[in-house]
Amino acid sequence: MKKYLLILSFISCVYSFSQIKTPQPSPATSITQMVGLTEIELEYSRPSMRGREIFGNLVPYDKIWRTGANENSVISFSTSVKIGDSTVPAGKYSIYTIPGIDSWEFILYSDANNWGLPSEWDENKVIVKINEPSFKQAFPVESFQFSMVDLSNNSFTLGIAWDDVYVPITIDVPTREMVEKNIQDVMSQQPKASDYYVAAVYYRQENINTEKAVEWIDKAIGMSEEVKFWQLRQQSLIYAANGNIKGAIKVAKKSLEAAKIAKNQDYVKMNKDSIEEWSN
Repeated sequence: MKKYLLILSFISCVYSFSQIKTPQPSPATSITQMVGLTEIELEYSRPSMRGREIFGNLVPYDKIWRTGANENSVISFSTSVKIGDSTVPAGKYSIYTIPGIDSWEFILYSDANNWGLPSEWDENKVIVKINEPSFKQAFPVESFQFSMVDLSNNSFTLGIAWDDVYVPITIDVPTREMVEKNIQDVMSQQPKASDYYVAAVYYRQENINTEKAVEWIDKAIGMSEEVKFWQLRQQSLIYAANGNIKGAIKVAKKSLEAAKIAKNQDYVKMNKDSIEEWSN
């Protein structure tokens, strides 16, 4: 008997220290994405269907799920963000969900150092808990997937997809507040032509403070030693956004001629398209 146990122990040690590498059934992955001025990093493992029935079976309904495999999925934010009505401070959080037939509970948990579910669930560590509808997909997703889509300067959608289920979570980032503070700080000192230009273009992109954008783009152009076609392009767009169509066409024609000299066909086409649009 002792000899038999010794052999089993030897075999176990051989397998424990095997040098052979094989694929992980739920490979780990990470995503890093800038949204506005906020960096988001997501780390998780991706289980696959492998012919199994997923929701309501492998992943039960109405029970807390680690939302992935192996270690719990973790998301981090470099700035505060807003999810639903909750403001989430910058930091790292575990992602948990409670899948339902028609909707899911999405949970951010302040303890990010768990293997799967915490040994003891602490409601005081729940930072966000919101209910979001789930949607059926036409084609099943074989491997569990998080995605960051619908990116804008101020928000993005965190998508959860597996099998034929998709759950979108809208997350807002404080880009506008951060940029506005930076603009005011710079403008209260000694702004350069490039500062006026960047601020004016940002206001036009966000469709805010268009009158101030006109004032600042004019200052930027007036302070520049050599005005480029791409600067004139932005000036024309800002004029149009503020309702000065005649001025926009006039500047766009200057940008068009400068783009032709620079042999930049993209700007040639964009200016031609805008001039045609504004002339009708």
